[in-house]
Amino acid sequence: MDKTEVRSSDIQGKGVFATVDILKGDSILKMDDTHVITDGTKLTEYQKEYECDWLGDGKTILMQAPEKHINHSCSPNTYAKTINGVRTVVAMKDIKSGEEITYDYAINGYYDSDTPCCCRSINCRGTISPNFFKLPKERQLQYLPYLDDWFTAKFKEKIEEIK
Repeated sequence: MDKTEVRSSDIQGKGVFATVDILKGDSILKMDDTHVITDGTKLTEYQKEYECDWLGDGKTILMQAPEKHINHSCSPNTYAKTINGVRTVVAMKDIKSGEEITYDYAINGYYDSDTPCCCRSINCRGTISPNFFKLPKERQLQYLPYLDDWFTAKFKEKIEEIK
């Protein structure tokens, strides 16, 4: 799956960029979830804010490159979905070679940590709020097909209310 490279991003720091044209629905990269955080692990504030992912089974993952460099966008072009037991970054739409790979941190997100958003998309919300349930209802409905199975199982009642 050598479809990406990490390089400098206009959104923030480093970003992940397509090295080939990618079609909607294509798997782009598999996420490395082997670095599980335990209570004894000391994390920097930067790691907590930008490099950790909290999964539905209570696991916290210290993300590795390249996925830790995928920047947020309020107009994302990918989402993360568990496929055959492996979290995979999947294209939401066609992505041109050279285009930055982004996802909305609110998809499958359920925690609070408002940070200023730098995505500059036409749909920019101004802050990165990685909480699906704080999105406007219209956006929640748009994102329903992209939610991972663990997320829909964990929050079944809340998601039914949205529908």
